[in-house]
Parts: sequence; structure tokens; C-alpha cells
Amino acid sequence: MGLEAVLNHPAVWRGNECARVAFAVPTGFAELDAQLPGGGWPTGAITEIYAERAGVGEMKLTVTAAARLTQEGRWLSVIAPPHVPYAPALASHGIRLERLLLIQPGSVEDNLWAAEQALRASCCGAVLLWQDHINERALRRLQLAAESASTSLFLFRSARVAPASPAALRLHVSRVQGRTIVRILKRRGGGLPAPITLDLHGTPVSRVRRPAAPRVREPLLTALF
Repeated sequence: MGLEAVLNHPAVWRGNECARVAFAVPTGFAELDAQLPGGGWPTGAITEIYAERAGVGEMKLTVTAAARLTQEGRWLSVIAPPHVPYAPALASHGIRLERLLLIQPGSVEDNLWAAEQALRASCCGAVLLWQDHINERALRRLQLAAESASTSLFLFRSARVAPASPAALRLHVSRVQGRTIVRILKRRGGGLPAPITLDLHGTPVSRVRRPAAPRVREPLLTALF
């Protein structure tokens, strides 16, 4: 194989550029897309979002992609969120509520099991999972599950927890003077850009309260609406 063919291979990138990605889902924020390989959220991979504190805009970063996937007829699985997602706000962002599942298993092991099953389901477009502590072996299982069906996993974690991880993309999210600051901690290819400032004002997508215990209609799966 010649040098030109090697350099044009999608798995190879130069040190001063982002990796080339076959398919990514736009985030809805041009400033952020410009700094991500493929111009959006990676598919078939893990994206870790570390929030400085709950409610700084971490979930809002994903709603445009979630809306696009549900409008394409794919399912959105929301697993163990710290607050009840606010249905009117989700709908106002274009998310088809009939394509959204709220999953509240109740233990770390069940959270991870539910996430793996959802990732392997070809009908699922993305999985949103809130889980701080996950061992490396479990993370690699989730990565393989995401790759198997080209499903995106958004893993929301506290900024206090930042261990080594196989995630393709890692972001730190904070809030300063009413604006959301996104710092890219890891991406495939290239150096790391300066922090990105976003205006995420608008209707909150979650209520500040603990979720009620779900009414289980199927093992570990409960439709939100």
C-alpha cells in the first residue's frame, strides 16, 4: 500500500487534524460541530459528558440529535436520569415522545445491563445513561455494544469522576454567567481546542426533583409517555 493510500484511509489522520468519521449526528451547535470529528456526535461509540453540576446544560447538548433520531423512527432510551425529563420541553425541541423510553432499573448492574441491551437493538438510535462509577471492563462492553448496531451512547457523569476511558469523545460542561462552557477533554485526532461558549437559554428539559418509582410494564423498561 502506498503512502497516499495510507494517508487517505479513514482510520488514519494527521496530528494536526481531526479524525475522519464515516457518519456523525450534528449536535445542533455549529461552534461545537466544527471541533468534532465528522462534524457531530460519533455513532457506534461512547460520548462522555462530565457536568460540573447537574443542570448546567448537559442534556440540552443532546436534544437536537435526539429529535433527529426519533423523527427518523428510531428509539431514544433514557436510563437512570437524576430528574424526571420534562415532556413539553422535549416535544418543543422536536423529540417524538412516542419514541422515547424512560428506564429506571434501580441498581448499577441493571443500569449497565439495560444500556447494553438498548445499544444492541438496531431500532435504538441513542442511549442516554447517567452513571458515575463504571469499571473499565463494563465500559468496553458498552463500547462493543454501541459498535454492533452503530448506536450512540451518551454517558453523563459528575465532573468529580474522570477516570481513564475508551470513550471516543469526552466533554466537560460548566456554566459561567448564564452561559454554558464546553471543554473537549478528548477527541479522535488533532489537538484540543479552546473551550466553546454556548447559549442554551430556554425551557429546561428536566424538572428539579427525583423521579417517581416507575410502573413496570415490561422487565426494566417503562415508557415515559
